[in-house]
Amino acid sequence: MAITPLDIANMALAVLDEAPIDSLDQDVKAARLLNLHFDLTREAELGRHVWVFAILAASVAGADTGSGNCTLNFAYELPADCLRPLPLTANGEPDGVPISWRQEAGLIYCDRSGALIIRYIANLTDPNDWDALFTEVLVAALAIKIAHPLTHKAGMIDIARSAYDRALDAAFAANAIQRGGRLYTGSWAQQRGDFRVSAR
Repeated sequence: MAITPLDIANMALAVLDEAPIDSLDQDVKAARLLNLHFDLTREAELGRHVWVFAILAASVAGADTGSGNCTLNFAYELPADCLRPLPLTANGEPDGVPISWRQEAGLIYCDRSGALIIRYIANLTDPNDWDALFTEVLVAALAIKIAHPLTHKAGMIDIARSAYDRALDAAFAANAIQRGGRLYTGSWAQQRGDFRVSAR
C-alpha cells in the first residue's frame, strides 16, 4: 500500500493522541508544526545511521586539482542526493581496501585518479522507498519534535521518546541482518580457535 507524507504526519499525531489533519498545508497548528519539521527530521534520521535501504552507489569522474603527487589532489563531486558518503574503498565494496580521502562541502578529495565508486546515504524523499521500520522511527522522531509545542504535556514527550527508542531498536535489529556479514578469519581468531561474523 502506498504511503504519503500526510500518512506519516498523522501517525505522528496518533502517537500523541491528537486528531489527524487533512493536509500538511492545512492552517492548523499541528499541520504547521509538522510541515516545519518534516523534511529536516527525515534528513536527520536518514543520515544518522547506515540504513541499508538508503545506500546507493555512483561512479563519479574526478578532476585533478594540480596540488601535486602524494596528496589528495583528485576532486569528485558528490551525487546531488547524497546526505553523507560512506567510507571509500579501492573497489567501491564495503569490505574493500580503504583509501585516504576527505570531504569538503560537496566534494570528495582522494589520491586516486579515474572514476571512483562512491557509496552513500541517499536523501530518499518518497516514503515508499523507505523500510517500514525506518518509517516507524521517523514517525516517533516527528512526534518528539512536536510533542511539547502541540500538547504542552511533558508526559507526551516521554511517550514519544519511548516510541522512538522501541522503533529504533527494532529498526537496528533488522538493519543489522539486512547488511549481511562476512566470515572474519583474523590470525588472533584462528589461534583462539573461533570465528565470528562481522557486519559489513
